[in-house]
Amino acid sequence: MKNYNYILGLSIIATTLFSCGNDSGKADGYGNFEATEITISAENNGKLMQFDVNEGNTLEKEQFIGYIDTIPLALKREQLMVSKAVINSKSKGVLSQINVLNAKLKTANTNKTRTENLIKDNAGTQKQLDDISGEIDVIKNQIRSVEIQNAPVVNELKSIDVQLKQIDDQIQKSKIINPVNGTVLTKYAEPNEITAFGKPLYKIADLNTMQLRVYVSETQLATIKIGQQVTVKIDDVEAMKSYKGKISWIASEAEFTPKIIQTKEERVALVYAVKIDVKNDGSLKIGMPAELWINNSDNK
Repeated sequence: MKNYNYILGLSIIATTLFSCGNDSGKADGYGNFEATEITISAENNGKLMQFDVNEGNTLEKEQFIGYIDTIPLALKREQLMVSKAVINSKSKGVLSQINVLNAKLKTANTNKTRTENLIKDNAGTQKQLDDISGEIDVIKNQIRSVEIQNAPVVNELKSIDVQLKQIDDQIQKSKIINPVNGTVLTKYAEPNEITAFGKPLYKIADLNTMQLRVYVSETQLATIKIGQQVTVKIDDVEAMKSYKGKISWIASEAEFTPKIIQTKEERVALVYAVKIDVKNDGSLKIGMPAELWINNSDNK
């Protein structure tokens, strides 16, 4: 009788513990891990002189990893600098003419003022004043003519300055600078290859935090919200391995269950996509399947 009561007590405890878990014993959602993948492409044409990238490398933001041959750009820049020096010498000659004419204009204005004072004292004539005024007009016209001749030279110098800025920009873009922190997933090019603008060089993704994309039914939407803590489980050697996750995105529109769902009956159902951010301890990989358990307290 004692043994019977003991066995009955154990049965009640086991039943109670089982009832505290998920009623169906199934996860609330199934999906696969993904990460934001960025393809880094060449921003210039030429030969890859250096390209220090291998698949699996962890790169930091703003890290220098290589460069494209810049010798043709450097030679073109040097040629532009020579042209600018030649045009500058022409412009200096024109400016010196303007300076001479401005000096003559200053002297003529002084003579005009002196003649006007002489006329007031009845020591000068109107003809003298008219001659000086005519000389001033001639000098002003000469200055205007020289300035017009110098305008194309000034514009040419501005054009060269713009070309130099473009060359400097191309030289800067010949440097391959990694834009984000992450792990190299795929390498598309090798050193000494000829690359071109827009040609992919490598693919990178930040794997420190992975996103689990799962699909839930409309009835489950009421039990989840953005920022909510959930449990994510993956297959391990002996048992399921659990991770803490946070819901970061819930689709605003329903869609048909994607083809990754095995059964045809489930694929015709309307579901909502959900993303869960999970801190990666190194075990999580892109494409790895996982389960979503909404009630953390019930599914540890």
